[in-house]
Amino acid sequence: MVLKTGLQGRDRKMSLKVVSAGLDVSKQWIDAAVWWPGLREKVQARFDQTPQGLEQLCDWLIGHEVWRVGLEASGGYEVAAMDALQARGLMVFRLNAQRVRQFARAKGRLAKNDKVDALVIAKAVTVLPDEGQAAPLRRRELDPLVERLNHRRRLRDLSSDCDNHLEHLVDAKLRAWTIALRAQLKARIALLDKELAALVARAGPLSEVADRLRTAKGAGPLLAQTLVALLPELGQVTRRQIASLVGVAPFDDDSGKRIGERHIKGGREAIREVLYMATLSAMRFNPTIKAFAARLAGKKPKVIIVACMRKLLVSLNAMARDATDWRDPAAAA
Repeated sequence: MVLKTGLQGRDRKMSLKVVSAGLDVSKQWIDAAVWWPGLREKVQARFDQTPQGLEQLCDWLIGHEVWRVGLEASGGYEVAAMDALQARGLMVFRLNAQRVRQFARAKGRLAKNDKVDALVIAKAVTVLPDEGQAAPLRRRELDPLVERLNHRRRLRDLSSDCDNHLEHLVDAKLRAWTIALRAQLKARIALLDKELAALVARAGPLSEVADRLRTAKGAGPLLAQTLVALLPELGQVTRRQIASLVGVAPFDDDSGKRIGERHIKGGREAIREVLYMATLSAMRFNPTIKAFAARLAGKKPKVIIVACMRKLLVSLNAMARDATDWRDPAAAA
């Protein structure tokens, strides 16, 4: 279902230069807007969030000579659109929603609705292309692995809630119910761990990557599974980019003569949580990470842990890139 289009004459010739599109994705429909510098009128449309609607969306974008498409994460509703767009050869960028909103405010766009958001995203994707990194092609065979990892995370959170409740519950019956629920959750988590191991073992080349990552002391099966499923950029980007993607890269906070504390921001929380626990183990049992932590003695504990997280992640990224197992310099000497 198309609401409005309008590329004619001189405007259509200009579209051959740099044409971007923004998508505001919801459960029922997708609002699309086309934009390029010098466009004098709105070019927008709305499509149903159905296979047929996605085909119409792709045809509409290609017909308007769009080559760059931006969208925000929408709780999973954007996945089908990304698959359809990438299958048709379009370059898709999944932008950080907070950055897009800040971009809108900087442009003086205070109103917020689906049509406005789509146009803002279309403009933002031109100047905020996530450091030029398009969204990687999603491997559909990993969907069962990703779903189970996300489900495991939810069950773990529920189990932690039970622990917190038990600290304050006094009623014997309520305590018994909570203890039983916690036991059920832990049993489900154990079952999921077996399924995750089986799925990774059948993942072909990714199974080799996961096995290679596990040669690093501290990098257990959960970290390896999480990295191959949720971090497809592993081994494909630089050390700084991989640290930024996960959210373990410190950012400056200086002004004039004031030198503020460095803090990490953003990144993929689901990966960072698993990496944190793996790093605590690596700081005890991995000689390289343990020695690195010792050199940072005197700094704040959180600073040391984050630095070790970054070092472990960068090392794993290099291992995936070079197809090599973990090598401990001390052992090699």
